[in-house]
Amino acid sequence: MSDFDLDLRAVEEHMDEELELEGSIVLGVLDGTTPADEWTEAISKGNVLVLDVDGDVNELAAGFAREIKESGGTLVHFRGFLLVTPPDIDVSKERL
Repeated sequence: MSDFDLDLRAVEEHMDEELELEGSIVLGVLDGTTPADEWTEAISKGNVLVLDVDGDVNELAAGFAREIKESGGTLVHFRGFLLVTPPDIDVSKERL
C-alpha cells in the first residue's frame, strides 16, 4: 500500500464552494400564453427552462430566442421540448 492521503472533508468543502449554482429547472408549456419577457427573466435569474412545445417552436420562441442566444444562452429543441439554458450552462448533444 502506498501512502495516499486524501482528505475527503476538504474536497467536499471545496466542491461546495465551486458548485454554488443559483436557479432551478423550470417546467412549463410554450404555447404563446406566457409573455416572452417572463421566459427571458427566468433565464436571467439562472434558471433552466424545459418547455413542452404546443405549436410551432420557431413562432412561439421568436420573442425571446434571439436575446437568449445573444447573451450566450442555449436553446435546444428535442422531442417536442425546448430546453433553454443561461450562458454558463451547456447542453451536451454528444449522445444524440
